[in-house]
Amino acid sequence: MKDSRFSGYDIIGDVHGCALSLRILLNRMGYRQQQGVYQHPDRQAIFVGDIIDRGPHIREALHLVRDMVEAGHAQIVMGNHEYNYLCYTTPAPSGFAQPYLRKHTPRNHRILEATLEQLANYPDDQRDFLNWFEQMPVFLEFDHFRVVHACWHQTLIDRFLAMNGGNRMKRGFLFRSAVGDSQEHDIMDILLRGTHLELPNKEIMVSKDGFERSFFRTKFWLRDPYYLNDVVFQPDPLPAHLAKLPLTREQRSELICYRDDYKPLFIGHYWCQGEPEALAPNLACLDYSAVKYGKLVAYRLDEETRIQNDKFVWVDVAREVALND
Repeated sequence: MKDSRFSGYDIIGDVHGCALSLRILLNRMGYRQQQGVYQHPDRQAIFVGDIIDRGPHIREALHLVRDMVEAGHAQIVMGNHEYNYLCYTTPAPSGFAQPYLRKHTPRNHRILEATLEQLANYPDDQRDFLNWFEQMPVFLEFDHFRVVHACWHQTLIDRFLAMNGGNRMKRGFLFRSAVGDSQEHDIMDILLRGTHLELPNKEIMVSKDGFERSFFRTKFWLRDPYYLNDVVFQPDPLPAHLAKLPLTREQRSELICYRDDYKPLFIGHYWCQGEPEALAPNLACLDYSAVKYGKLVAYRLDEETRIQNDKFVWVDVAREVALND
């Protein structure tokens, strides 16, 4: 339901520790600091998650965003990076195969390394932010739009609500989500990381961030894709010999379609490039790789039921921030 205090919402993409870019973006949209908290006279910000990891000013970004949320000037949904941190730092209950919910492997440590280092000397912040992450909504639904970090899968949303009684995880759900073959794990994987297909023939590709992957992220709004290349939704292209393979019946059965008569949906997560624009008439991704010197992007939503490309606003990090950061 729409909050009568606000005339509209400003939905902001993945911050990843780019606090200076975020300050510029908020100021550009008319937010001003009052008593240390950014606020707008008649609009509310909504963050799509991934405030942490990779960037230079993670602790500052966390304080800025949490202060806005706690004062009622912003809302937020959990990103996969907040979820990763939560699982990495939460002790596992008895009976688990490892001491923490997320294994402390070199790969998992590398993903969280910047956050762990930047919070290392602030134990109170570590505790407070961990508690905040655990209480974050996983998705938000309003009268005329929706927000989730990576993918709105209605069946899984309904299961999440039934298991948790709302849009926040219960502690037992969190513990079960760390078990790889559990229903809870599958729900969090799709909502926070998106749908995916395995690469054919057990092939492996190396992504731009240096990780080996046996799967690729997929578009979840196409009605009738034909080739593997039609459904790729990630910065890394498929190997050329795979891109033009037709989708098999089994692969098609794993895809979903967020229909164009559904409410407008806003996501992050996918490292888009170029000038921000709608992915579909009712779908916008707001992650344009700010931490990779791309853009920190917001969409200024009012009452429209279709995405309008002239309502994106952004900070060009390479041009406006990088030289002064």
